[in-house]
Amino acid sequence: MFRRRTPDAPDLLDQVDQEQEEPEAQPRRGYTAPKDKPTPKRSDAEANRRQPYKAPADRKEAARQQRSQGRSQGGVSREDRQEKMAAMRRGEEWALPPKDRGPVRKLARDVVDSRRSVSEYYMYSIILIIGLIFVPAARVALDSVLVVVIMILVIEGWMVSNKVKKLAAERYPGKSTRGAGLYAAMRGTQLRKLRVPQPAVNRGDEI
Repeated sequence: MFRRRTPDAPDLLDQVDQEQEEPEAQPRRGYTAPKDKPTPKRSDAEANRRQPYKAPADRKEAARQQRSQGRSQGGVSREDRQEKMAAMRRGEEWALPPKDRGPVRKLARDVVDSRRSVSEYYMYSIILIIGLIFVPAARVALDSVLVVVIMILVIEGWMVSNKVKKLAAERYPGKSTRGAGLYAAMRGTQLRKLRVPQPAVNRGDEI
């Protein structure tokens, strides 16, 4: 029932244990090590591929490298954003948002900027209205100011809208004038020095 262990059994067990502890070294797939040379470490191979950093010669070169790096990574540098903003203020077509592009919108801006209107001081009337809210005795004056401001905005907006649509139909037949009237009316409520794009014509110029 129980077998006796032969005298050679301990030697066989030691041999099996030694083979399990020392697995055979297998070469990596896809790599052939040079003869008589050890396989290079991964960190050494990466260090050899790295190139030394070269500092830019001047400030302009540093800015150029920063812009090129930002474009290669899909980003936009601060200098590019500033350049685009300046071009948008000047009214350059490539830098304008879609709502400001096109000859009809350019005409609308010129019509508004060539006019002298009361609507551009709309923001000052808002300050007056806010001040009257905190004066209980000025309830009647507050209602009167609101009515006057609304009437001025509606009348001047209607006038400039009709003028823009009429001129656009004459000068750019076939071009859509959809939204051009409202665009002109909204620009007319902004202070002249805060308009973007900046006015390209002077007040009183013939459009």
